[in-house]
Amino acid sequence: MGGIFGVASKKSCVSDLFFGTDYHSHLGTRRGGMAVYDKTHGFDRAIHNIQNSPFRTKFERDVDELEGTLGIGCISDSDPQPLMVQSHLGSFAITTVGRINNMDQLVKHSFANGCTHFLEMSGGEINATEMVASLINQKPTLVEGIRYAQEMIEGSMTMLIMTPEGIYAARDRLGRTPLILGKKDDAVCASFESFAYFNLGYHDYKELGPAEIVFFTPEGAETIAPAQEKMKICSFLWVYYGYPTSTYEGVNVEQMRYTCGDMLAQRDVVKPDIVAGVPDSGIAHAIGYANRSKVPFARPFIKYTPTWPRSFMPAHQKQREQIAHMKLIPVRELIKDKSLLLIDDSIVRGTQLSQTTEFLYESGAKEVHIRPACPPLLYGCKYLNFSRSNSEMDLITRRVIQKREGKITEAILEDYTNPDSHNYQGMLDDIKEHLNFTSLRYHRLDDMITSIGLSPCKLCTYCFDGKE
Repeated sequence: MGGIFGVASKKSCVSDLFFGTDYHSHLGTRRGGMAVYDKTHGFDRAIHNIQNSPFRTKFERDVDELEGTLGIGCISDSDPQPLMVQSHLGSFAITTVGRINNMDQLVKHSFANGCTHFLEMSGGEINATEMVASLINQKPTLVEGIRYAQEMIEGSMTMLIMTPEGIYAARDRLGRTPLILGKKDDAVCASFESFAYFNLGYHDYKELGPAEIVFFTPEGAETIAPAQEKMKICSFLWVYYGYPTSTYEGVNVEQMRYTCGDMLAQRDVVKPDIVAGVPDSGIAHAIGYANRSKVPFARPFIKYTPTWPRSFMPAHQKQREQIAHMKLIPVRELIKDKSLLLIDDSIVRGTQLSQTTEFLYESGAKEVHIRPACPPLLYGCKYLNFSRSNSEMDLITRRVIQKREGKITEAILEDYTNPDSHNYQGMLDDIKEHLNFTSLRYHRLDDMITSIGLSPCKLCTYCFDGKE
C-alpha cells in the first residue's frame, strides 16, 4: 500500500508536510519521502529507508533543512519517491500510490512514443512513479497527461504533482483509494487519510471523486477534470487498512468496525467467556461484537508497541512469524480455563493466527473460537498491493481448496465464495482443523457490505469474490 500528503501554504509548509506524511506511517514501512518547492531555492527533496526506523526519526533533520511553501510527501511500501522531473511540460515533482499491472506493455508503448530510457532499480524493475511521469510527459499538458496515465494504467494510480504554481491532485480512475482536501486560513492540503490534517488545523474541504483532477494553491482548489461516475473503492480499507479516525465516502472506519462486529454477533451461536480483538485492527470489531452479544470484552494478550513494527511487513515469512510471536504478550490470568472468541481483521496465510491460538492454549485457554471480520480471501489483490503474497497459493483458502479439489477452476472458486454452499462450509472446517481452532466463522460478504453502508456497485470486493 502507501500513503500520500501534499500542502500548498502562504508560509512554510514543511512542518505540516512532515506531520501530515508521518500520519500515514501505518500504510507502509519501507520508504518515506518529501519534496518541496520554494520560489528562491527551487525544488528540493529528501528520501530515506524507514524499514528499521520510523519516518519521524529519519526526517527530523530534514525539517530544519528543507524550505518551501509547496510540498508533497509519501510513505511508500515499494519504490523510492517523490521523483523530481524536468520535461517539455516544465519541472515538477510527483508521488503516487497504487499499482501498475501492465508495466511491460507501458514500457514498450513509452519507447515507441519517444521515451529513451528508464532508470532500472534492483531486480530489473522500473519505478512505477517514473512510469506515471513518462506517460504524463507524452501529452502536451499536465492535465491531459494525467488523464492519459489514468486511462492507460491497468490497476490503480492516485497521484500528487507539484509544480512551481501549485499542486495537482488526481484520484485513481475507479476511486479505489481515497484522496481528500483539507483547508485552513493560509493553506490547502491533500491527503490519503482524512484524519491526517485535523491536528494541523485544517478542516474538511473536498473529497475527490473517481478520476477527478484538482489543482490547488493556498487560496483554494479548482476542479480541472470532473469526477467520473463509476467507483470501486477498496472495501478492505474499512476492514483493516484504514486508520480508525479516517472517513471514506462518508463512512467512518471505527464506526464501520463496530457495525461489523455487531453483525458477526447477530449470526453467532457460541457462548464464550470473553471476546477479544487481535490487536490492533481487530479490537473495534470485537467491541462491536461484545456490545451486541453482552459477552465481556477483554484483552487476553497485549501488543508490545514501543519497538515492534507491524508483523506482515518484513519481506521474509520467517521474520514475520518471529515478530508476530515476540510482540504479543499473554495475560495468563485472563486466559486460563477460559473460552475465548477472537476477532481478527482477516486470515491470509493463517500462520500468525495459528501461532496466536497455540500460545493461548499453552497459556491455559479451554477454547479458541475465531471470527475473521471479512469473508475468506480467495483472490490476491490486483490493485493495491495490500498483501506481500507472491502467489494466490500463499492464501490458506487456495491451499485448502486445491487439496479438496485437485484442479481449481473459476466455477469451483465461485462455489467456494457462496457462504451457503456445502463446499464453503467444508473449506471452513478444513481451515479450522488445520489451524487448530475450536470453531471458525467468517463475516459474510453481504453482511460486510451492509456494515460499510455503501452501494455494492461502488465497492471493490475482488479479493473475496473475484468480481472486477
